[in-house]
Amino acid sequence: MIQDLCIIMLTAGITSLLFKVFKQPVVLGYIVAGMLVGPHMLGESWISNAESVDTWGNIGVLFLLFSLGLEFSVKKLIQVGSTAVIGACVIVAGMMTMGFLAGILMGWDRMSSLFLGGMLCMSSTTIVFKAIDDAGLRNHKFAKVCFGILVVEDLFAVVLMVLLSSLGVKNQFEGQEMLLQISKLIFYLFAWFVTGIYILPSFLRHFRPLLNDETLTILSIGLCLGMVLFAVSAGFSAALGAFVMGSILAETIEAERIEHLVTPVKNIFGSIFFVSVGMMIDPALLLKYWMPITIISTIVICGQIVFGSLGTLLSGQSLRVSLQTGFSLVQIGEFAFIIAALGQELGVTDPSLYPIVVAVSVLTTFLTPYIMNLTYPTLDFFNKHLSNDAKQHLEARQTKRKKLGLSEKIIRCLENIWLRLSRLTLVRHVANHFTENLFARENLAEARRAIKSMDKETLLSMDIHISEFDVPETSTFCGKRLRELNIRKQAGVNVVSIVRGNINILIPGGERHVYPHDRLVVAGTDQEMDRFSKLIESSIKPQEKTNASISLENIFIHEGSPLIGKSIMESGIREQASCIVMGIIRPNQGAFMNPDPAMTFQAEDYAIVAGAKSKIELFKEQHNR
Repeated sequence: MIQDLCIIMLTAGITSLLFKVFKQPVVLGYIVAGMLVGPHMLGESWISNAESVDTWGNIGVLFLLFSLGLEFSVKKLIQVGSTAVIGACVIVAGMMTMGFLAGILMGWDRMSSLFLGGMLCMSSTTIVFKAIDDAGLRNHKFAKVCFGILVVEDLFAVVLMVLLSSLGVKNQFEGQEMLLQISKLIFYLFAWFVTGIYILPSFLRHFRPLLNDETLTILSIGLCLGMVLFAVSAGFSAALGAFVMGSILAETIEAERIEHLVTPVKNIFGSIFFVSVGMMIDPALLLKYWMPITIISTIVICGQIVFGSLGTLLSGQSLRVSLQTGFSLVQIGEFAFIIAALGQELGVTDPSLYPIVVAVSVLTTFLTPYIMNLTYPTLDFFNKHLSNDAKQHLEARQTKRKKLGLSEKIIRCLENIWLRLSRLTLVRHVANHFTENLFARENLAEARRAIKSMDKETLLSMDIHISEFDVPETSTFCGKRLRELNIRKQAGVNVVSIVRGNINILIPGGERHVYPHDRLVVAGTDQEMDRFSKLIESSIKPQEKTNASISLENIFIHEGSPLIGKSIMESGIREQASCIVMGIIRPNQGAFMNPDPAMTFQAEDYAIVAGAKSKIELFKEQHNR
């Protein structure tokens, strides 16, 4: 067992490094690693116990869905608004239909075709955002639209897995049974969510002083596995239980910390899952089934472009944002493997379907960055060939959507229902406690929020959006006033907030300074965001390579020194010598440790400073001239 794990980890590590060098998704590296250690590629398997690998891979699925749940929130789903819901519904309906019809036309049975449709309707969150990041487009408006659609798709995927599991057991379509399963699922999800939110946040808050990283990690994984057992005993999939527990913990104030702690565990077991996927790929079968692979890959690429763009367009987004969204979702990812593994485990899908879908995923993932580059030529084509009436119609739909405010109406409706329920005496205490726990994370984060929710919604309703940019410590922005930087003139964006630690400076004036690690929240169009991103990048100075160590030094203030009469703050000693004034030794008065920045230098003072010795010596030379 140890030998198998060693081979898997080393092979996966080396292949993932190679794929990073060639700027390809690491997931592909894991799959290739599985092909190398599996029985098909080199004629003999390097793994002695494949059953153990499958077990580890199943654990990997649980942690993948648990981590996905930690990123998911019911409130977040409501906040992404109608665009995400409409876009995801159009994509799921269209791709499931095309996948099912393609399976039937290629001679597969109905169950295999249904599973194929389920595999094709989910894009990969990991791969989409990796491609967007690599292209430098994360601050564009369409990236936020993509995120919303992917959140809704993930929710569809979890529900779809439950339905496919129930259908796979009986191997037949039963409308009444399907409605019963959906109702049962909704009831259990509601019960688990309400109970979890009522109990867990209070529990974690009460024991927070005792929850170090080790204890919190063990407790989180224990809760995940406990919900997995509960879900299985209730007749649902283990994956659903892991997802539900993740979504419950996502509403607690410890969510980010749990996600950070669980990520290494998810990475380890998740990599084993993808390696196990690669071990099942037989290159001979890929050559044998090259035609279905080509057909399905074409369906995925063309279908996602058409349905993704159409769904986003129907929701009221502009043609540019719609096309950018559609051209970014042109792959299938993690959920396709999980659904394929489910069908194989239940024994209801064609044996060739699994390697075919994995090959399609690999091919579409590889092509994603190149297909994204076709967005703007396609947009230019439509702009040249669309009639003026068509363009006016699209603009009218976009204006209508801005006035609709669907997500705000849903939120207000839910708030009104909840307020009425809260007035009932019997549920008042429970309602207050539940509400306190449900919004604890938001209330805690409100002070750290870059910009208030209402301001954010107002900005997003116009043809501009907001993005955040961190100021590196080596940027020439540091120490300068906003007026000096003249950001609006150079990039066109407006700085609406500066986040400095736990302090938010809303609508900062021109005299505000920018400091290292500040987060600048700006509003503007996609083109203006690009210009500002390049402005930030061009401001970064190359870091000096030095072996200088930090040491304590003395700086003598001689007669006639320009420092005499100036305060520590006014002297500029910190900036010029890159040091901190630890104390001042003054003749006949003794030492003043940790002096106030307003304290002035006098002749014959000794300034005790801590910093890089080379820079302090340079300052002394310049100072003593």
